[in-house]
Amino acid sequence: MNKLLIDGRWVDALDGETIDVIDPCSGEAFTRIARGRAADVDLAVAAARRAVEGAWGSMTATERGRILQRLGQLILDHGEELADLEARDTGKPMSVARADAGAVARYFEFYGGAADKVHGQTIPYLSGYNVSVVRIPHGVTAHIIPWNYPAQMMGRTLAPALAMGNAAVVKPSEDACLTVLKLGELALQAGLPPGALNIVTGYGAEAGAALTAHPGINFATFTGSPEVGIQVQQATARNHVPCVLELGGKSPQIVFDDADLAKAAPIIVRAIVQNAGQTCSAGSRLLVQQSIHDRFVDIIATRYAELKAGTPQMDLDCGPLINARQRDKVQAFIAEATAMGVPMLAQGNLAPDLPAGGYFVKPALFGPVPREHRLACQEVFGPVLSVMPFSDEDDAVRLANATDYGLVAGVWTENGSRQSRLAQRIASGQVFINCYGAGGGVELPFGGVKKSGYGREKGFVALEEMSTTKTIVQHYA
Repeated sequence: MNKLLIDGRWVDALDGETIDVIDPCSGEAFTRIARGRAADVDLAVAAARRAVEGAWGSMTATERGRILQRLGQLILDHGEELADLEARDTGKPMSVARADAGAVARYFEFYGGAADKVHGQTIPYLSGYNVSVVRIPHGVTAHIIPWNYPAQMMGRTLAPALAMGNAAVVKPSEDACLTVLKLGELALQAGLPPGALNIVTGYGAEAGAALTAHPGINFATFTGSPEVGIQVQQATARNHVPCVLELGGKSPQIVFDDADLAKAAPIIVRAIVQNAGQTCSAGSRLLVQQSIHDRFVDIIATRYAELKAGTPQMDLDCGPLINARQRDKVQAFIAEATAMGVPMLAQGNLAPDLPAGGYFVKPALFGPVPREHRLACQEVFGPVLSVMPFSDEDDAVRLANATDYGLVAGVWTENGSRQSRLAQRIASGQVFINCYGAGGGVELPFGGVKKSGYGREKGFVALEEMSTTKTIVQHYA
């Protein structure tokens, strides 16, 4: 049974309760985690506060960086074990899980190297004064980790927080947290002092709500739905605590008639079926110029019909959805679109002999999707791609911006002027031109506009988010 990490020790939840961990490939429980609640969160926050005011807070940036870099190497050393845990917990193909393990190591390598390179500034002021601005940690940071990329999201939010000298309390999703717990074990091996990292597993409505509302935290990060994001904002606002929110997307892939279609097609398909479509930055809308619409959609449909979903060990195009609730939600989108007469252009396949209780869904391609339809504007979070034609550049921009989200966009055109215009006009936190990174790259600032959230993760800007400034004015005359 997996325990809580509080103050450098692995402990049971105070009330001793546990939660079943379900294998999404079979629907069956295979282990248990501790069910942390508000009282456990209290202990974790108190431990983090002691670390900030004690050994961790007094450590130099160079020393912090060395610990994070050691953790990065330990992650590489245990990469296959982490990949196995991630695949078992989430159902994703092994190749994707291995890539996730490598990405986590990169976060700690990158921010470990950056820890002692965050500089302040001096300000020319009145005669007889020295004025400096330095960056300081917030203090105790709260991290609500989602279930779709638990390992990556652990590294993405935790590494910059620790690099800046914060102490953290992490609440992973009850649906997938085994890699988070393993990373906690490796962090202790790397030399992270007691209390610098605390992990409280449990339900969002219990442990998560208690953490975001806790008066002892100084900053919070959350990745999830816009609806829960509102609750997080309300909870942190009561204590005047800032937060970074990443709340999903309905990202467009915009294909013009001069695009390299052979290059675009495999990238576009991969960008929606990766992780069974359970990716905030998934390219879930395919906008195609009318003059090439039929030709390009035929190419995409052929590829879609060849897709297969299976278990992690099969290492196919995608695995199951995370739980029965998510499977039912995606199937409801598909059933509703079919009932309303939206053409299904192609459908992938399920591998033979899959476990009967697994949460598998066949990838589905719909089009042309009416612009006002739910498939055109709401996040499905499954392997469902919506095709919509557009007439010209202005129409493409209107269609790309016609949702409540603005996280990522892809633009496919060989026209350099158009590339620059579209990059400026599309309301999105990231724009990829003739490629699609799906938010990839530790170095690339990531975050959205509109209901996709606010604040930025990744890159050096994450170090700014995980810290604040202090102005020091010295009168020497």
